[in-house]
Amino acid sequence: MSMTIHCDIVSAEEEIFSGLVEMLVATGSEGELGVTHGHAPLLSALVPGAVRIVTQNGDEQVYYVSGGFLEVQPGVVSILADTAIRAGDVDQAAAEEARKEAEQAIANQTGDFDYGRASAQLAEAAAQLATLRKMKNRSGRG
Repeated sequence: MSMTIHCDIVSAEEEIFSGLVEMLVATGSEGELGVTHGHAPLLSALVPGAVRIVTQNGDEQVYYVSGGFLEVQPGVVSILADTAIRAGDVDQAAAEEARKEAEQAIANQTGDFDYGRASAQLAEAAAQLATLRKMKNRSGRG
C-alpha cells in the first residue's frame, strides 16, 4: 500500500476535493512544488494555474485555482483558493475570449487604462488555458 496524505481543496464557494492522495503538484509563488506523505510543514502562496493530484487509487485529477494558499501540516495538505474548479469544468471558449480581450486592452491603452487589472485578467485566462492543455495532454497518454 502506498503512503498517502489527506488533501482538501476549497474555494470561497465550496469544497472541491477531500480525500487521500499519493501526491499533489501545484505552482507556488517560488515555483512548482510537489507534496507527498512526510513533507515538511509549509505555507506558500499559489499563483493561478493547475493543481494536479494523484489519488490513493492512482487516478490523476487536475484542478484550476485562481491563486490562494497551500498549507502542509503533518498528514494534511490544504489548498484555500478564491476560485477552484475542476479542469474539465473550465470553459475554454470563455477563457480564449478573456485572453483576447485582455491582450486588446493592453495593446489599445486609453487614458483611464488599468494595466494591473488587464495584466491580471490576461494571466488568469492564460493559466486556465494552460490547465486545460495539461489535462488534455495527460488524458492523451496511453
